[in-house]
Amino acid sequence: MRYYIWTLGCQMNKADSSKLAAGLDRLGHEAVGAPEDADLLVVNTCAVRDHAEQRAASKLGDAKRLKAKRRDLKIVLTGCMVGPRLDELRRRFPYVDAFAPPQAFADIVDAAGIDGLPEGCAPSQFWHDVLPAVEAPTAFVPVVYGCNKFCSYCIVPYRRGRERSRAMAEVRAEVRHLVDGGVKEVTLLGQSVEAYGRDLADGPDLAGLMRNLHEIDDLERIRFLTSYPTDITPDIVDAVAALPKVCECFSLPLQSGDDDVLARMRRDYTVEQYEAVVEDVRRRVPGVAISTDVIVGFCGESDAQFQRTYDLLERLRFDKVHVAAYSPRPGTVAAKQFADDVPRDAKRERLQAVEALQKRVAGEINARLVGSVQDVLVEDAAKGKWCGRTRGDKLVHFSGECRLGDIAHVRIERASAWSLQGSVLDAR
Repeated sequence: MRYYIWTLGCQMNKADSSKLAAGLDRLGHEAVGAPEDADLLVVNTCAVRDHAEQRAASKLGDAKRLKAKRRDLKIVLTGCMVGPRLDELRRRFPYVDAFAPPQAFADIVDAAGIDGLPEGCAPSQFWHDVLPAVEAPTAFVPVVYGCNKFCSYCIVPYRRGRERSRAMAEVRAEVRHLVDGGVKEVTLLGQSVEAYGRDLADGPDLAGLMRNLHEIDDLERIRFLTSYPTDITPDIVDAVAALPKVCECFSLPLQSGDDDVLARMRRDYTVEQYEAVVEDVRRRVPGVAISTDVIVGFCGESDAQFQRTYDLLERLRFDKVHVAAYSPRPGTVAAKQFADDVPRDAKRERLQAVEALQKRVAGEINARLVGSVQDVLVEDAAKGKWCGRTRGDKLVHFSGECRLGDIAHVRIERASAWSLQGSVLDAR
């Protein structure tokens, strides 16, 4: 059987799709480069925001047109769109053959009518043992699934369940497998990645996992995301500061710069506490890069409350700000308890204001790197140039002699808010 996987959304979805592909390959099936060539089409969806669901619906519209031409095409919808609202999904997409929750790999295989598991091997054991194929010099490695936070706007806990950590030995085996295949950088994933290990009897934490993986030969870099402000411990910050392979980079969502809005969001910190975390990380990790997430137009957000968010972003000067306008997610606390009462035009204006601010701030931060030499992992080539990222997660386009997977020493010659440009001095 020939298969194609459309992947939308976060890094966890990308990791899920890689594992599904590796399992299908192991069962003897063939990945194809275009959906029209597939016998099985899997759409792996995101439902964090309404825009993400609309993108998934668009892909499903494309799938419908393909199925109209080929009745034998099997279509499976998986990912965070699949939850309690199955009847609604079946009404909206009657041409979809099956619906599978996130990481329900066995359900996808069953829906496609695929057989051929090794004799005596239960589906759960088969998928537990599947290791993702190496696709690039970088890879995403989930270390803790699910989330216990239940922020009022967020659908993730209802789709991916409670926190479940992987055993340290299991994570190490996957990273070892990836490195043996040529991966140089791994990103440890969790909805709240510092929650890693809390549910395990032997009590390893994220810092302990970092120290364990740091000993793997030929692994060059370790990243981790996404952090939750009050979960960052001194030991984790110490590990980032002390371990050469761990990149000095934090993804630290803020969501709002107003305490009342944070309370309605059910984020269990205040602005003062958040600022203290940022200050501590910057003090103890020299040269650290910090990105953040912000939601504008959350239920009841006034002009003054938005202005406090804007002022905080200007004061803290993040390397990156991922900003989104609030959209209600059916089934969440916010959708049940609060009115989506900020006008659409106000949401758009606030989003554009944050984007304009961050363009200026990021441009100023990146301009300071002109003339410096940065270590860049060579990840890809496009339009006659190499591209990759610094330890601080800055995108760099550059020319010169190197290969995929090299660590190139790149002199930065130009900078914009979104990327750096330069030339290779040497590479290893």
